[in-house]
Amino acid sequence: MSRPARLIAFSAPSGAGKSTICRKLLERHPEFQLSVSATTRSPRPAERDGVDYFFLSAAEFANRVDAGDFLEHEEVHGNRYGTLRETVERFLAEGKTVLFDIDVNGALAIKAAFPESLLIFIMPPDMEALRARLKDRGSDDDAEIAKRLRRLPMEVEKGRAFDHTVVNDDLMRAVREIETIIEAGG
Repeated sequence: MSRPARLIAFSAPSGAGKSTICRKLLERHPEFQLSVSATTRSPRPAERDGVDYFFLSAAEFANRVDAGDFLEHEEVHGNRYGTLRETVERFLAEGKTVLFDIDVNGALAIKAAFPESLLIFIMPPDMEALRARLKDRGSDDDAEIAKRLRRLPMEVEKGRAFDHTVVNDDLMRAVREIETIIEAGG
């Protein structure tokens, strides 16, 4: 799947599987590169600084916002997240296709900055599956899960502005569908 460098942003409600889909695409396509976001949230077990996220203090994040270092930034679930401009520009200069595992507002900001970007919204098969996935990952308590689910209507509404929507009812089927979309040029 050799194509010119491009930006592909994936958004989804929490638990819909966008991170898993991104990991599968990266395994299958070494020419792809994941854009590592910066965040003020604490690392989850097994997450590594500079690999999964750039973990920044609130003050560091604010200073980088003031310096104009972010391509986009957003507050989500009480934490700040953002895409460092220098990282994306470096990957594009290297000819990489850059994947973003990002919230809906961040994806729309990427599209505004790079109109040729491809936006793909990942939907869970249904609410019960989404709730079960959030519970099964074991990183959030019931209050946090409820907060994530309250965001769902807004995310789905904004997802309508994306180029494509893929239902993640079967991981490998969803990955193949996304590969077909990318190969077809978006």
